[in-house]
Amino acid sequence: MMQKIQRFGGAMFTPVMLFAFAGVIIGLGTLFTTQAVMGPLASTDCAWYKCWSVLLQGGWTVFNQLPLLFAVSLPIGLARKQQARCCMEALVSFLTFCYFVGQILRLWGPELGVDYSAEVGNASGLAMIAGIKTLDMGMVGALAISGAVIAIHNKFFDVELPEWLGVFSGSTFIYAICFFVMVPLAVVASLVWPMVQDGISCLQQVITDLGVAGTGIFVFLERVLMPFGLHHILYAPFYYDNVLVGGGIYAAWANALPTLAASTEPLKDLAPWAALTATGWSKIYGVPGIAAAFYATARPERRKQLLALLIPVTLTAVLCGVTEPIEFTFLFVAPVLFVVHALLSALLSMCMNLVGAVGVFSGGLIEMASFNFIPLWANHAMTYLATLGVGLCFTFVYFFVMRALILRLDLKTPGREDERDIHFNSKNEYLEAQSKERLARKIVELVGGATNVTDCTSCVTRLRVEVADPALVRPAEEFEEAGAHGVMRAGKVIQVVVGTGVVSVKECFDRLVGTGE
Repeated sequence: MMQKIQRFGGAMFTPVMLFAFAGVIIGLGTLFTTQAVMGPLASTDCAWYKCWSVLLQGGWTVFNQLPLLFAVSLPIGLARKQQARCCMEALVSFLTFCYFVGQILRLWGPELGVDYSAEVGNASGLAMIAGIKTLDMGMVGALAISGAVIAIHNKFFDVELPEWLGVFSGSTFIYAICFFVMVPLAVVASLVWPMVQDGISCLQQVITDLGVAGTGIFVFLERVLMPFGLHHILYAPFYYDNVLVGGGIYAAWANALPTLAASTEPLKDLAPWAALTATGWSKIYGVPGIAAAFYATARPERRKQLLALLIPVTLTAVLCGVTEPIEFTFLFVAPVLFVVHALLSALLSMCMNLVGAVGVFSGGLIEMASFNFIPLWANHAMTYLATLGVGLCFTFVYFFVMRALILRLDLKTPGREDERDIHFNSKNEYLEAQSKERLARKIVELVGGATNVTDCTSCVTRLRVEVADPALVRPAEEFEEAGAHGVMRAGKVIQVVVGTGVVSVKECFDRLVGTGE
């Protein structure tokens, strides 16, 4: 069960990878079309405004079509064969489901407690998906339908029909099954989801009432679930669905950017629901403190070598918000440090909330700048300057706490190992270790060869390999020597932390073991 949940979480993350670029466009577009910031240039009859308005509308594509993206993306990670065809099947089945639900609500809306004639959005419980007015089930509905289609695809895609029915084989056969499966699913959704929406409204109130404490608890849980690959399951409903605010925090914040940019009111008062996306502060301010502590406590003769590891993984965390490469360097050798890291992350997020910093702060510096600093600096600079002061203070807190624990407990963090050398001995060797083809070949070898691999998926940094015989998998040290940042084993599932280049590594891996299409 844990393997399936981890795999689902990684697959669910696929469309989220598009947010970084979309966020840059929205951030810049909002800044350059806000008259309070740009003055006459942002007037509606100015060519500057018109050009940026066009780009801004394009930037909204990802956030305006999130249910469709989640429905189409899930098969990429979960379909066992013919992933591209499964994506098409999921798309058309999800649209069919939306049409079914829309018609049910049109005919029986009053009996179900839904006013189908109301405008979409707000408290109506309705949404417009690909031009279809239907029930607003957000990401949950899209994932449920896509999951059902994937299960049908995996079971029946290879079914051989009689020759005279050959035209209905393959994807046509799958859609035919899904068409009739969508009918009862649409009926159940129409009956049950309005009650779920009422429950979500109550949950929103509870989380809001927790205030700063709720932010700290949320961030702590997000960190401690990261090693198990379950953190996506925790935050995704809040960030991309209607659990806390309509459309999810990301979409709601992006929609509110023009209003926020033009207002001088505190951000915490304008958008209190955006407090939970505070998981990224430790990536910018905590990771450098951890890296500095590793360097300071390393053996003098190993410090120069250690920089080849610390510099790239720290920059990856600060700029991109990807922390697994550095966290996996100490997660297993010093788990107490990881627990302390989670506690400090929670405390840092609470302090940021207290100084009034709410917004989209779950990623790295690039994402934060796009959604916050660039479009909102003109009227909210003092808030962001306050976060800089708080963040730098926590960098020192991280450094001194981590350094004290490492020395007091004699933890074997990078640079303090008794026998094994540090991962990379020079810049050239580090770059060589990151060769995608070379790394993929080494991983195939270390997991017991191509014949031992039964399946392979990936998320933003990890390659998840399922093997037939775990006894054939080599020790974690050999993976790290090959260029991986870390390894986590759970039964027949081997999670190899590769870094942000995992997509290229997986392509090479699939080609070598024959798990691709």
